[in-house]
Amino acid sequence: MKVCFETFGCRLNRAEALQQEANYIAKGWEITKEHKDADLVIVRGCSVTKRAQADCEKLIAHIRRKYPTLNVKIEGCLKDPAKSPNEQKRKAEAVESGIEPVPSRTARGFLKVQDGCSRRCSYCIIPSFRGNSVSIPFNDILEKAKRLRDEGGYQEIVMTGCNLSLYSHEGKTLAQLIDALSSLGGFRLRLGSIEPGEQANEIIRVMAENENVCKSLHLSVQSGSNSILSAMRRPYFARTVDNLAEKAHSLMPDCSLGCDIITGFPGETQLDFLATKAMLERNLFSNVHIFPFSARPGTPAAVMPGQLLRDAKTERARLLSKIASKNRAEFTERFLGRIVEVAIEEEKNPSGWTSEYLWCTLKTAARNMFPRKSVKKMKVIGISKGILEATHADA
Repeated sequence: MKVCFETFGCRLNRAEALQQEANYIAKGWEITKEHKDADLVIVRGCSVTKRAQADCEKLIAHIRRKYPTLNVKIEGCLKDPAKSPNEQKRKAEAVESGIEPVPSRTARGFLKVQDGCSRRCSYCIIPSFRGNSVSIPFNDILEKAKRLRDEGGYQEIVMTGCNLSLYSHEGKTLAQLIDALSSLGGFRLRLGSIEPGEQANEIIRVMAENENVCKSLHLSVQSGSNSILSAMRRPYFARTVDNLAEKAHSLMPDCSLGCDIITGFPGETQLDFLATKAMLERNLFSNVHIFPFSARPGTPAAVMPGQLLRDAKTERARLLSKIASKNRAEFTERFLGRIVEVAIEEEKNPSGWTSEYLWCTLKTAARNMFPRKSVKKMKVIGISKGILEATHADA
């Protein structure tokens, strides 16, 4: 039997798909990339924006039209007409029970620690698919990380979840989990997106104290305007983001800052937009994901007054993208001539991510010394189109 996986969206979707692939392989299935060869196609979808949902639905329609007898299974954050609303919601305790085989085909290991979200942000549809926050038991996560290190051979492990900041198990917080994972040794740990708030202060402290935690902090900011944050039902203020950015750079001067921004939220005035623009400029966010507001049916924001025209939302996104590009160029330049540690994803032309989430590629010989999955030191000798170019650190 052959199964084909089509995965859209975030790291959590990818982590779940990789684990599911490993589970199928353990049962004797063969993985194929071709729909025509498959007995089953599993589409792990994303509905975070209208466009993302449309892309998923377009692929599903194409597969069903071309291969009408093929079994297509829909999972992740996408509505499946064949499932009831309760069946649609993915729960951590349902997918993480028992000892599962370790995925091995990727260059970095993905460690799911949490699922669902108990927030009810006015624009977000994801809780309707994943339900409230559920945390995987603390010790189970540590054991899974050990297996990713020892059996999977991973030297970088990426922590994933629907809302990582909500992690809580028997009184243990996300910061404590990060501390415990970093103490295992043998790999470096990369965090997924973090929600601004009090818990983020402790997370930053733990990041700074542990050398093997990647110095890259991605905050789900969404807006720099307090009035818009309130309308979004986000649990923090703009000054919270400023304080976290300041703390991160005071403890980790070369820490890269990332954020998610939504432009053109209903009721967003020019002053609201300028507040977001100023936040990006003063905090040197170098890894910015910008999304024009996408109304999700069934969410409060979809029917709020003050809906902006698409052109206005797109133009604001364009202006912020220019700032983000300038910030990234400025941040990247500081690594010229320095030693960086790279998690090798491409072995033929050794390349991968630095701790600070910059792509770095080897431009000299000694390629056989840089196997996939390893973390190697390189010396940056140039920068081309935002990519670090490097030589062996000892060259």
